[in-house]
Amino acid sequence: MLRIPAAVLLSAALLAPSAAAAQDYDPEARLADLGITLPVPQGPSRSAYDRTVRTGNLVFTAGHAPCGEWEGTGRGKVPTEASLEEAQAAARQVVICILGSLKAEIGDLSRVTRVVRVFGMVNSAPDFTQQSQVMNAASELLNEVFGDRGRHVRSAVGMAALPVNLTVEIEMVFEVEEG
Repeated sequence: MLRIPAAVLLSAALLAPSAAAAQDYDPEARLADLGITLPVPQGPSRSAYDRTVRTGNLVFTAGHAPCGEWEGTGRGKVPTEASLEEAQAAARQVVICILGSLKAEIGDLSRVTRVVRVFGMVNSAPDFTQQSQVMNAASELLNEVFGDRGRHVRSAVGMAALPVNLTVEIEMVFEVEEG
């Protein structure tokens, strides 16, 4: 008979997601708990590119800006035209807009098995070096909504300028259930 040390069994049990945790996984309910309503993308893309592209079980998002009720907000270079706190709010708003586009693509956010990558661009004054602090707001929201599935790799880079003087533009990659 094969004997497996109790410490190994305990480690495996702690690492494996429980069936109850999988059943409780409901990012849309979590959004509702947070008081967040996702915007619905209006009409076809206004450009020569799509908001999202799915290939296999990955969904890539185009660079997003604040949308819906926030469209036209989130403008200015950090910290000279927008404060760190305003930039963090813009990053959070952009994630909400991305989740709206993702939901339009896959139908139900519970199909997300992993937030894979976040690429955040921050419109930065030459001496501003807190891009990671701006993008922490985006990462924290993803972790709140998706739990462990929201943990991701991330880049936070400063840009000399962004389109229409956006404060933040974000691209993301999600892994989703096949189908």
